[in-house]
Amino acid sequence: MKAIITVVGRDRVGIIAAVSAMLAEVSVNILDISQTIMQENFTMMMSVDLAKSSVSLKELKAKLNDIGERMALVINIYNEELFNSMHRV
Repeated sequence: MKAIITVVGRDRVGIIAAVSAMLAEVSVNILDISQTIMQENFTMMMSVDLAKSSVSLKELKAKLNDIGERMALVINIYNEELFNSMHRV
């Protein structure tokens, strides 16, 4: 299954490192990544492949939530098909 991860919050050192390191630990492959800084705000969108993940989607959401709480970020993960359906015009 492919998914989209979004990350939003105040810019600080280590955001990409924290998210990508955790994904690597649970064998989630990053397919594409886009990030930008808008004034002092950090935004990132990642396309990931969960096919070889060593954790369930529920566990992955919890791990992302832990990073979000620790770093004062809003992190969400969506099934790619659902995400694309939600954002069609």
